[in-house]
Amino acid sequence: MTRTVAVLIFEDFQLLDAAGPIAAFEMPVRMVTPAPYELRIVAADPGAVRSSSGASMLAEGFEALGKVDTLIVSGGFGTRDAMNCDRILAFVRRTAKTARRVTSVCSGAYILAAAGLLDGKRATTHWRRCPDFTQRFPKVRVEPDRIYVRDGSVWTSAGITAGIDLSLALIAEDCGEAIARRAAQELVVYHRRPGGQSQFSALLELERPGGRFDHLLTWARENLEKPLGVEDLASQAAMSPRNFSRVFTAEMGMTPAKAIERLRLEAARLRVEAGEDTVDRIALATGFGDPERMRRAFIRAFGHPPQALRRAAKAA
Repeated sequence: MTRTVAVLIFEDFQLLDAAGPIAAFEMPVRMVTPAPYELRIVAADPGAVRSSSGASMLAEGFEALGKVDTLIVSGGFGTRDAMNCDRILAFVRRTAKTARRVTSVCSGAYILAAAGLLDGKRATTHWRRCPDFTQRFPKVRVEPDRIYVRDGSVWTSAGITAGIDLSLALIAEDCGEAIARRAAQELVVYHRRPGGQSQFSALLELERPGGRFDHLLTWARENLEKPLGVEDLASQAAMSPRNFSRVFTAEMGMTPAKAIERLRLEAARLRVEAGEDTVDRIALATGFGDPERMRRAFIRAFGHPPQALRRAAKAA
């Protein structure tokens, strides 16, 4: 059975929002006979559609498209106009009535929301857009710290490369994990980040260009099972505890204890969602020590205890 995957683009779309999923879905077409997918690029008007980079893609018009199995709505600067285009919104609504799945990459979620497809549903988009998105679409339950979110037949994903993660998840659902894994290998990407994985890297957020504590933070992430109190960190940084605490807080905008907790939370969350270790073992390995202490930290940071995030990751 060959399924039609249609990628919706518009003027000033983000090129990789479209090209990433197209490249991912191309892999099973090469690997499986008969081909599981037919890829179509569509726009309100047929012809060359200019991306925000200046490069263009050729698209078919809406009228040329037959039945769609999966619709992928790209994002980019052009969503500002696309989400207010009656023809585009009508096409998305019409397609959603018969398509098996409707998905978006990055700010393409704005178009789905403007079409009313996300009301009452969980969704995500690029982390930078989440505050604005929440204000514009209060009926949508935004999950800003997700790579992608599935709610029924509607899937949304975070910024740019998350569209590849989303596509691999769709491929796995259709063709099985083995084909999705081979597709990821051909693309030379990680197979595959779970949807619940954070959009952020705590280490990248903490690091500063030329920052004096970058090496210290890297060392800390590699030694999370240790106490890592102010005295330990100051010793590693060759500073007195008092001076270290003052300088670190001034440069990083948070106390050393808060920075270490963020590193521990990220490491613990990845292990929790992977589902390979018990919560008790994860608490020890990431330096929380006490599972209850880790549970309280999870609720403060993520709004849910570890067990709830593990269940959500399994469901995704």
